[in-house]
Amino acid sequence: KKKKKKKTRRNNYYTMASSTTRGDAAAARGAEAGDQVGTTVVKRTFRNVCVFCGSRDGNDPAYLAQATALGKELAKRGLGLVYGGGTVGLMGAIAHAVADNGGRVLGIIPKALSQREISGDLIGEVVYVDTMHERKARMAAASDAFIAMPGGYGTLEELFEVITWQQLGIHQCPIGLLNVRGYWDTLVALISNSNRAGFVSDTHAHLLEVDEHAAALLDKLLLHRSAYESPLAGQWAMPLTLKET
Repeated sequence: KKKKKKKTRRNNYYTMASSTTRGDAAAARGAEAGDQVGTTVVKRTFRNVCVFCGSRDGNDPAYLAQATALGKELAKRGLGLVYGGGTVGLMGAIAHAVADNGGRVLGIIPKALSQREISGDLIGEVVYVDTMHERKARMAAASDAFIAMPGGYGTLEELFEVITWQQLGIHQCPIGLLNVRGYWDTLVALISNSNRAGFVSDTHAHLLEVDEHAAALLDKLLLHRSAYESPLAGQWAMPLTLKET
């Protein structure tokens, strides 16, 4: 009798739990994994993209303009937005752009921040949580890719957490920087310096995709294939599991 393969939950997609080879597993995951099958690079498919960005407008009008452009591009491609739930600053701009163009918006915000980051009507579906940790865990569990726009300490912390999670094998979702007006140039230089100093490996130094245009960055994320596979992959339990939608 043929043994039935068991499906196991891993981040926001299913992988086959079996003793298949790496190539067989890549074929089983198909386009969802963006892996290489034989000599053909399989393009990923996304449902939701998580965007980290500031709750302020910034000093350059280009920041708001590019947040709006990214929101329109997500809606155009049928991609849902997962974000921090605010209605002000870049967060509000991207959420309005997605919603106004018929796209899906899922905002996740701690109750303690709701009075500070929500002004006026809510945008899309909003989930209230108790802690920052729960906020980030829910955002990660609902997303297939991550993009960081200009922002402050909160944006930097969210970005580095998902980079670390990828390095540790907790997820395999691609991560991109929307480099508006060269905002991320110094961060890219910092990572390169950490690599030269021996604290970031050659492989980990190239985990991020970077582009100044929203459409081009999304294309890079869809085609992204990391050469790195953490030896710890598959050994982590996700912090929470979301209901399939």
